[in-house]
Amino acid sequence: MVTNVHERLIPVPADLVGESLDRVGSADDRWWPSPAWPPMVLEAPLGIWVRGSHGPIRYQVTEHVPGRRVVFTFDEGVGLRGSHRFEVVPQGAGSCVVRHVVEGRTTGTMRLVWPLAMRWLHDAVVEDLMDRVETDAGHPPARRARWSWWVRQIRRMTQPRATGVPVPATPLLENALPHVDWADAFAVRRPVGSSGDPQVWADAVFHAPPLWVGALLAARESLVRLVGIERAGRGVFDPVAHTDDEVLLGIDQSHLGFRASVLCEPDRVVVSTVVRLHNRRGRAYSAIVRRVHPAVVRAMLRRAAARVPVAEAVPAR
Repeated sequence: MVTNVHERLIPVPADLVGESLDRVGSADDRWWPSPAWPPMVLEAPLGIWVRGSHGPIRYQVTEHVPGRRVVFTFDEGVGLRGSHRFEVVPQGAGSCVVRHVVEGRTTGTMRLVWPLAMRWLHDAVVEDLMDRVETDAGHPPARRARWSWWVRQIRRMTQPRATGVPVPATPLLENALPHVDWADAFAVRRPVGSSGDPQVWADAVFHAPPLWVGALLAARESLVRLVGIERAGRGVFDPVAHTDDEVLLGIDQSHLGFRASVLCEPDRVVVSTVVRLHNRRGRAYSAIVRRVHPAVVRAMLRRAAARVPVAEAVPAR
């Protein structure tokens, strides 16, 4: 049997905190710690028998007391027969306890997965959620929850992988440059519930890169002028064209021109790069860049897949 309990004492009346409880899984959910964790998404406004999920864990609402209690019963096949619930319990007139409880029995491979991995991830996401609860109530925690070494390793091992794919033949890419000297493309699985807006993904990929990629780009800006190449500047990743499912970024410089496409498909996101070389300096620069380019794009895509915001969900009633 599994019984897992997390709770926080909130110095705010239960009625006020309960208003946020009833937004769980909606577009204005104030508690669920996305985008660091897969979003919790309900298929309809919170109510009995409404289905929902976060990541691969699926369930349906089997009890709802507005402002006080929501119970989600796991689907068959999840590997956990039971439920998880949120409760807001009054503690006098001016405070309450927010509690999250998982109760059930593990089945199949979950008997092994729960103690080795799932329990640790669950504890981390719920503690992050409790931090959000306190912050939403106007009393941010004095010390925020920290992921354990094991949680960080599990997340690293389970992050979506970015793989090389053929460059897609889209209208924006086909007309991006008059001539292409080299091109490549990498794709990552689009997380369930994630935004399908290509600009949102472009911002996540290019404006929030891993620290080592950011350091590499900063070093590039400092060093290129030593060999007669102008800096890219802040506008290097500004959009130059877009459609509903694709955004095109890029810049033209004296040594080369490039375009980067971010294409949102139903089940994956593809980042493509096309390059035109203008002269000998561009060819020499490109010979170096092409060696590190795949690792950089893969790292940025993986990070974006773990952090891109949730798509617009069903509003709360």
